Parts: sequence; structure tokens; C-alpha cells
Amino acid sequence: MACELSRTVLHGYIDGELDAARAAEFERHLASCRDCTAALDAQEALRSFISRAKLRERAPASLLQRINAELGLPRTEARASSRRAWLWLATAAAAAVVLLSVWMAWRPGRSAGEDVLAAAAVDAHLRSLQPGHLTDVASTDQHTVKPWFDGKLDFAPPVRDFAAEGFPLVGGRLDVLRGNAVAALVYGRRKHYINVFVWASEDSGGESKAGLIRGYQWLYWRSSGMDFCAVTDASADDLTALAKLLGG
Repeated sequence: MACELSRTVLHGYIDGELDAARAAEFERHLASCRDCTAALDAQEALRSFISRAKLRERAPASLLQRINAELGLPRTEARASSRRAWLWLATAAAAAVVLLSVWMAWRPGRSAGEDVLAAAAVDAHLRSLQPGHLTDVASTDQHTVKPWFDGKLDFAPPVRDFAAEGFPLVGGRLDVLRGNAVAALVYGRRKHYINVFVWASEDSGGESKAGLIRGYQWLYWRSSGMDFCAVTDASADDLTALAKLLGG
């Protein structure tokens, strides 16, 4: 089976749509994944072929003259009008880019680091929903899931089953966020899944943060020397309730 990243991340990487952190993470993945490397080579070869092929045809002068005539424009006026239109569009596009950049940089309550972390967590959540990717160890027994992480990480994630509270443990797996190995604890909530990513914290304290990316709720908090980031398509209230059970 081909690597899922060749379908979910590769095209964004080629088109330069990934942020710096996720691009670096994917480049590290390329070093050890033959499927993604082969897919990248194939895409680059296709792009090279298309760029060399003469697929564009300049409209004949007679067609341009006919269009200008139907619009009732003299030739010189048509050219000047076309240039003015393109200049206006280019100016408007540049202004839109500047405004978007300013808004992204100064919107309240969010930092670039938080955006990168939340986006990486949402991407990892989406990857986990592919068939066969949700868990490495599938069990509702916390005494089965917790020991599974022994020796795989340099910390012990807090694995607990909250079935009585409406959040049954589904299992766990290893995942990667921003190039670092993390524990992913998977919980169920009615017909939804919640991924709780856990890693050893480098700091103490800190406030919780929450947001919405592409329709997915995310919540970050820090507790007992660990960082947590939970993602789901369930409600924000469900996410908050699970976080409280986990000490958030």
C-alpha cells in the first residue's frame, strides 16, 4: 500500500503550500520513505514535461481584432484598456496579499507557533482517520495501552479509560508533530473520534488555547509536565470535558 502522505501532503509540498515546519517534517519523512520519494520524482518529471511542451497557443491577430470590433473599441484604445485592467487587477491582488499578511500577523490571541502546532495536530488527526491508521494498539483497557508505549517514548503518557464519563478509550499509537515523536491517545465520543497528542513539556504552567481549523476543534493545554493537544470533529464542549478528565 502506498504511503498516505503521498496523497495527503505531497501536492501541498510541491505547490509550496506547507508552512516551514510541516515542509521540514515532510522532508525528513522523504529521507526514509521510498513511496513518497518515487511519487515526488514522478510529479516533478510530469511538471518538467508539461513546462517543456508547447501547450499554449497565442490567439491570432484576426481573432483579437474581431473581439475588439465587437466591443466597439479602436485598436489603440483596446490595448490601453487591457493594460489598465491588468494593472488594476495586479494592484488589487498585491493589496489583498498585504492585508491578509497583516491580519495573519496581528490577529488577537494567536501566534505563529500556535498556528503551526494546531495545524500539524489537525493534519495528524486527518491522517489517522485513513483506514488502518487510527491505532497501533487497539484496546479499551488502559493497562494494555499504557504499557505498549514503554520504551517507545522518553516519557509515560497518562492513559486512562473514561467510558463511564462517555469517552471510551479506543487505543493509542505513535505519531509525529513538528518532527517530534508524540503519543496519540484515541478516544471515542458517540460516533466521533478524539485524538489527544501528548509529549513531554519543556516548560511549566501556561494557559490553555483553543480554536477551529477546517471544521476541526482543537484544544491545547499543559499539565503534570506534559503538553496536550486534542483534535476532533465533535463539539468544543466535548473536547473541554475530556481535557478536564485528563487534568486540563
